[in-house]
Amino acid sequence: MMNESSYFYYFCETMKNAGNNIFPIFDELINKTEKEQLLKQKSLAVWMTGLSGSGKSTVAKGLERHLHEHGFLTQMLDGDNIRVGINNNLGFSEEDRTENIRRIAEISKLFVNCGIITLNCFVSPTREMREMAKDIIGADNFIEVFINASVAECEKRDVKGLYAKARQGEIKNFTGVDSPFEDPTSAALEVNTVELSIDESIKKVLDYILPKIEYN
Repeated sequence: MMNESSYFYYFCETMKNAGNNIFPIFDELINKTEKEQLLKQKSLAVWMTGLSGSGKSTVAKGLERHLHEHGFLTQMLDGDNIRVGINNNLGFSEEDRTENIRRIAEISKLFVNCGIITLNCFVSPTREMREMAKDIIGADNFIEVFINASVAECEKRDVKGLYAKARQGEIKNFTGVDSPFEDPTSAALEVNTVELSIDESIKKVLDYILPKIEYN
C-alpha cells in the first residue's frame, strides 16, 4: 500500500503523463453568466482566512443562513468537512497543505461556475497559498476576508482543544504554535472578531458582499 507521499508523487506523475490524452470541453459547456441568469444571482467565492478559533466557520454559517433567507443559493466549504471527505488522504506537511488548498480552490471554482455563492473557511496560512487559490478561482470571482483574532485570543477560546494538544506536542505543525500564519496584506475585508460580536461580524461581511451578488 502506498503512503501519502508516494501517492502524491504517483498522482502528479499520472497527471503529467496523461497530458496528451486529456481534452477539456470547458468552451462547450453552459457558461457562468447563463447559470447566474437562471439563479438570479451573481456568483463568487468568499475566502475566509484566519487562525483556528478565529471565528471563520461561525461567521460563514451565520452568513450562509442570512443569504439563504434572502433567496441566494450558497455552498459552504469548511476545513474539517473537506478533511474527512475529498482530502482525507492528506496530512499537514507543507506539501499536503498546499495540495489541500489547491483541491479546495478547484472545487470552489466549479461551484462559482455553476452560479453558486461559495463560502470557504480555511486557515490557508501563507500568502502564497491564498494567491494560488485566487489564481485558480479567478481574481474577479475571489473575495479574501481576513477573520482576525490573535493567537492568544484563539488559544483562550480553544473550542476544539487543538491549541492545548499542540502545546503538549500531540499535534505537529499547528498554525499559530509551531507553524506560522502570514497575515493578509491585501484582503478585501478584515473582520476582527475580538472587537466585533458574531452578529456584527456576520453583518460586516454581508453588507460587503450583497452589492456584488445581487442580480440586476
